[in-house]
Amino acid sequence: MLRRLAAPLVALACLLVLAGCSGLSGTGDKGYISGAGAPTEVKAVDRGEPIALTGTDLDGEEVDLAALRGKPVVVNVWASWCPPCRVEQPDLNEAAAELGDRVEFVGLNIRDASRDNAAAYVRNLDVPYASVYSADGAALLPFAGTLTPRSIPSTVVLDAEGRIAASVNGRIPTTQTLLSLVEAVLDE
Repeated sequence: MLRRLAAPLVALACLLVLAGCSGLSGTGDKGYISGAGAPTEVKAVDRGEPIALTGTDLDGEEVDLAALRGKPVVVNVWASWCPPCRVEQPDLNEAAAELGDRVEFVGLNIRDASRDNAAAYVRNLDVPYASVYSADGAALLPFAGTLTPRSIPSTVVLDAEGRIAASVNGRIPTTQTLLSLVEAVLDE
């Protein structure tokens, strides 16, 4: 009796596993999984250690997040081949212009095949801030637990001490969403 039930149960379990896999959001077959774009805020008392990240930007200049402490920093993860990244870039540009020198912006260009592709993106979309070039995605390691290697685009707001204060996995919904997250950190 158990043997007759075993085969249908195994088949049912396989079907459930396959059905679960088809429910992934985003476009994992394109090399990224776009999140829902829902903001997550972290209370000041719950924030971890400051993020330590250094890298070279697209112009060959050193970028060190520690040198930017003293004011909030918006870190945006992007790739030139990522359609949601292109859609959200005007919102990021607008937020950077509106916030001015009260906040720093840094891009993390990950998994692009070449600096030339990344530089063309920056040029064509008028990105007004430096971006660390990280073809292997290693620049995401300091953000483990908040960002994943396939979360493109994503945005993180660091407080003045360099700690993660907020994040958006996926495209930021609107300029105002990002402005609100940053304003909350500025008001601390």
